[in-house]
Amino acid sequence: MLKLTRYVLYDIIRSRVVLAYAVFLLLVSLSLFNLEDNPSKAILSLLNIVLIVVPLISMIFTTIHYYNSYEFIELMLSQPLSRTRILLSEYAGVAISMITAFLIGIGIPVLIYVPDAVGATLVLTGCGLTLVFTSIAFLASVKARDKARGIGSVLLLWFYFSLIYDGLVLLILFSLSDYPMEKFTLLLAALNPVDLGRISIMLKLDVSALMGYTGALYKEFFGSNAGVLFTSAMMVLWTAVPLWTALLVFRKKDL
Repeated sequence: MLKLTRYVLYDIIRSRVVLAYAVFLLLVSLSLFNLEDNPSKAILSLLNIVLIVVPLISMIFTTIHYYNSYEFIELMLSQPLSRTRILLSEYAGVAISMITAFLIGIGIPVLIYVPDAVGATLVLTGCGLTLVFTSIAFLASVKARDKARGIGSVLLLWFYFSLIYDGLVLLILFSLSDYPMEKFTLLLAALNPVDLGRISIMLKLDVSALMGYTGALYKEFFGSNAGVLFTSAMMVLWTAVPLWTALLVFRKKDL
């Protein structure tokens, strides 16, 4: 498995797409920190990139890489290798390369300019979202035979998690505003990894004070040790469940 992962990493590095992604993030990060006098403002700007751009690039790159590696996967299947090992090697190679690019582009500048809990939370959130959306992209790619359909599926999923889901949550909360929704709001936040990341970083920035009672509720729960463990566990589930489902589909798929 390690040998396969190294080959996947070499193939990804040779394409230079990940290198361009790292350089783009690095230029944006350094520009924001040098333009803003207050590092907290730069962190808020980087928050939008971490929550929107990082999941999008992770999903699109993963999907394109999977379909471009289809012939290699078929060749590996003709060898005495299990399908689980092949797919996990592909996932490990893509995930490691994307996380490395993120750490170079955003992680290093953030830890230089904001070496505190806020910076660490932003970096960990970005790494977590990279793993989550890479896993979701593998599931969508494995289920769709056609490349165009696979890319379309991941774009729809990205729209759902980044844009549509928040609108649905607001609609539900507005429609049921006469009922106690405190605990239900926490559940809704847990059902979207992007919202979990946003809440974690906003609590570190003390922006929750501007959110009224809901912000106080988030701070009480997600700001506690139990809340941190809950957020971490949900991120692990968001990574493991799609990847495990992709493995089940890939084992039975007729290539």
